[in-house]
Amino acid sequence: MGKKSFSIPGLFLSVVVPTVFLTSTGVLAQRPLSLESGHYQVVHGWPAMPVGRDLGAVAGIAVDSHDNVFVFHRNDRTWPDSDELSTTPIALPTVTLFDGRTGQVLAEWGENRFAMPHGLSVDRDDSVWLTDVALQQVYKFSHDGKLLLTLGERGVAGNDATHFNRPTQVAAAADGSFFVSDGYLNTRVMKFSPTGAFLFQWGQKGSGPGQFDLPHGITLDHNGRVYVSDRSNARVQIFDTNGHYISEWKGSEIGRPYDVALAANGTAFIADGGDQPESPPDRSGVAVLRRDGTLVEQFGRWGIYDGQFEMAHCIAVAKDGSVYVGDISGKRVQKFVCERR
Repeated sequence: MGKKSFSIPGLFLSVVVPTVFLTSTGVLAQRPLSLESGHYQVVHGWPAMPVGRDLGAVAGIAVDSHDNVFVFHRNDRTWPDSDELSTTPIALPTVTLFDGRTGQVLAEWGENRFAMPHGLSVDRDDSVWLTDVALQQVYKFSHDGKLLLTLGERGVAGNDATHFNRPTQVAAAADGSFFVSDGYLNTRVMKFSPTGAFLFQWGQKGSGPGQFDLPHGITLDHNGRVYVSDRSNARVQIFDTNGHYISEWKGSEIGRPYDVALAANGTAFIADGGDQPESPPDRSGVAVLRRDGTLVEQFGRWGIYDGQFEMAHCIAVAKDGSVYVGDISGKRVQKFVCERR
């Protein structure tokens, strides 16, 4: 794979030894690639897409209990310049399940149902949770694509207990309750019972603790703490299961978080999609953090080659440690593994 360098502040750099970064004065400086015993490298040739098939914009990604990978994608549907989202369903399948080891397609479903796919998560029972920002709805499906639960009124926005306004993602708890980050236009997090009954919500527009400016992704750790990718505030906020603010991660090392995934050992992987101006290209990469939010390493940068991203939008980590990153502008998903030194 070829490598290119861009003299642009804020870029994440590819995992090549030695790693360099741009200081505030634009001077190249050297720093250790990792504080641990390995670093992440892209797996070339994963996934193995059928000839003639294109995922389109990859919006959501998650790993099931077998370390296989669900991808929520838009096929030929694009986000319109007018920001008026079509509610016409996409004719082709929008959910694809890949074998985590080989990258082969195991199953596809979701045709003629979704209009603008966004978030995807998988719960402990391997049920699949999806959000559609055009249809203003949240869905729970079985692993093989049978609809189990729908929340929200199709195509109708609102900010009450039964409506959403461009909901972005779902995080399901061990007891079956679940949280929804809502979202692009409603700056809140909502909690529901296992049957979908509204329980409570928190958040409002702002930059203070417990406030949001585009809650774009949400996930839970094993202790039930809630991690919200507060994208436009350039931080990840952490709450207890009742919505009480605990702390936040913020800084140049995590950039602008679009999504966060947690490994079983508590290591956090943050997809930084950057600001993405028209020109020049902005940063796009992944930050790896310890439990306390300190940086382990960064990998990826803006670009079109393997191991690079045009816009890192979603991220997932498997039990075997593999990391999967969905590139919404690059219209692909890539697999990374930690190679020991």
